[in-house]
Amino acid sequence: MPKITVAGSLNMDLCVETPRVPAMGETILGGGFFTSPGGKGANQAVAAAKLGADVTMLGRAGHDAFGAQLIGNLRANGVHTEHIRIAQEAPTGVAVILLHNRDNCIIVDSGANALLSPEDIDEAEAEIAASDVLVLQLEIPLETARRAMELARAHGVKVLLNPAPARRLPADFLALADVLTPNESECAILTGLPCYTLEEAERAAQALLRMGVPQVCVTLGGEGVMYNDGDCMIHKSALPVPVADTTAAGDAFTGALAVSFGGGAGFSQAVDFALAVSALTVTRRGAQESLPSLAEMEQFKTTRRG
Repeated sequence: MPKITVAGSLNMDLCVETPRVPAMGETILGGGFFTSPGGKGANQAVAAAKLGADVTMLGRAGHDAFGAQLIGNLRANGVHTEHIRIAQEAPTGVAVILLHNRDNCIIVDSGANALLSPEDIDEAEAEIAASDVLVLQLEIPLETARRAMELARAHGVKVLLNPAPARRLPADFLALADVLTPNESECAILTGLPCYTLEEAERAAQALLRMGVPQVCVTLGGEGVMYNDGDCMIHKSALPVPVADTTAAGDAFTGALAVSFGGGAGFSQAVDFALAVSALTVTRRGAQESLPSLAEMEQFKTTRRG
């Protein structure tokens, strides 16, 4: 099984369904409130662990009930948590998620995630060095993410960067990644180019390649992915499934890509697997509870072939 280290965020997701997104100053009635363990880092760690990888999480949580719940959930899903530090001076991160018309918008309060430091990464250097893949996102400080990528590079470990939430990033930072997995809006922010049609996604992905990223995989929601495997640009369509909740789709894709990539699969094969995992994920509500196991993926593939 591939060994994967995830450096990233732990959040408690506070989800509510809404008939529409309210305007500033407006109050509307929603419904269906529920909480769900989340955070891009934790989601991707659980996604990879449920697919059979040996996963260690590096992160920070608060000394509070949410933190205890999140760490307990990671352990229950087979993720190693000995490198998660407890912050006394900040609460566990939270994400407020509005669910509307099978899509979502999210506001994140980073809380303890903002305290994950380069020194925390240095303490886990041996864990990173022993990994096949390091997975990161941008819900932790940039200097911390940079340090993690630098250590991975020094030890010959593949780096998969999910640049979310998006911001403009220097080319030397992006070039530390072996694979970049932005969605269309993140890709637009990274490049300053529109990325809402297949043609635009191809141009934006090419811009990222010129910035020094060896391989790019732009996720396009219902349109699938546009990716460059180092030789050519390829579009693959999403699998048609009934959509219940898209909250963890991108994290499912990134976690699955890391598992397949870390296990030695070719990039095209890894993308196919990640597309299938994200497709099954969106048929369920919630974040980590929606992520499929390897056995469920086998059943999903069998059902589709039938």
